[in-house]
Amino acid sequence: MNRLTLAERIVIECGIYQKLKLSQIAKKIGKTPGSVSREIRLNRTFALGEHPCGKDCCFAGECKTKSLCGVKECSKRCVACREYDCRDLCSRYNNTPCSILLKPPYVCNTCVRRRKCKADRAYYIAQQADAMAKRRYSDSRSKIQTRGKELEKLDKLVSPLILKGQPLTHIWSEHGEELGISQRTLYRYIDQGVLSVGNIDLRRKVAYKPRRKKKEISEGFLNQEFRKNRGYDDYLKYMEKNPDMPVIQMDTVKGCREQGKRLLTLHFCNMMLMFLMRDGKADTVVEQFDMLTGLLGLEEFHKIFPVILTDNGSKFKHTRELETTDDGKKRTKVFYCDPQASWQKPQIEKNHEFIRYVLPKGKTLNPYTQEDIIVLMNNINSIRRESLGNKSPYEATADKSILRLMELMGLHLIPADEIRLTSDLLKR
Repeated sequence: MNRLTLAERIVIECGIYQKLKLSQIAKKIGKTPGSVSREIRLNRTFALGEHPCGKDCCFAGECKTKSLCGVKECSKRCVACREYDCRDLCSRYNNTPCSILLKPPYVCNTCVRRRKCKADRAYYIAQQADAMAKRRYSDSRSKIQTRGKELEKLDKLVSPLILKGQPLTHIWSEHGEELGISQRTLYRYIDQGVLSVGNIDLRRKVAYKPRRKKKEISEGFLNQEFRKNRGYDDYLKYMEKNPDMPVIQMDTVKGCREQGKRLLTLHFCNMMLMFLMRDGKADTVVEQFDMLTGLLGLEEFHKIFPVILTDNGSKFKHTRELETTDDGKKRTKVFYCDPQASWQKPQIEKNHEFIRYVLPKGKTLNPYTQEDIIVLMNNINSIRRESLGNKSPYEATADKSILRLMELMGLHLIPADEIRLTSDLLKR
């Protein structure tokens, strides 16, 4: 960083009071004399001197000139006239600053006449100079640096992708080098309204609803049979003993409140699988597990889904059926989060946001098929994430078992600019 620090500015101020040459001051802080000279002239603080009648002429205090306007009968001094500005009429007008301000050190800090001087003065004060420099730097950074055709090109590239529902992080990770600006700058341009899209088009800019007051959880609920030895504390103890074991977060997504189709979601390795179920009953969830076991085989299923963390919904209450096959063979281990603690499985909750971009709350899932959900799944899993080094979950996946599962389910990468996460992705 080439900008001066407050400590270096204090050295400059002290050097001025010691009446050192600029070259000597520059040597102390490891800068060139030109840098010190620019610093003093740029960040000095000005104090106005006496300006009789508001006039900045050097002779205003003692001037007795009359009739510059041509009216010979006028007895008023021209410097005090309100009809005419004597500075425009007088040939003697001179507002040249004090000669001390025109040569090093360019300030009045050590001038012996500074207490009685009536001219404009300038002082170098380290703290004020530092504040001025920081404010100037901040103002320069806040202004739009991209203009004209470059801004127009930026708008044509970014705005259509945002209107497709793509997150700004994904757009920047795909086109960062082409954009030539940082992700933070891109957010600022949208906030300042210089692009065709605005904050209203950025979903995350919309304020969250106020959180409801938590209800007290009864001991009876916590002691339900299916939760015994499978609570969140049990999960933490199990993971302490098996720290390298992958954890799959599981949940469901519903459309309308009435009975109808539901989505079973499984989040693992930053990827989310979605299965359309005919309803949200516990037996239907077990059917999905049986289907996946048949598709992959028991060994592959256990390798991909060794530990599952889910919520306390009644659709997950058939713990034994979820953990074992019909013939009693172990396929996974299921644990439950604490009630009303969605933060204990944050990754899947975040990915549900992407689903809601296309299937908002209150919209029934009944018209859709699993083929439609695969289209949605491919778009969501093709979004690039900062946590993956600006790769998408599909691109970051190297596990052969998961790649085989993707092939069996017909999952594939969507080109970055073709990703769409708006309600018109699945038209029904």
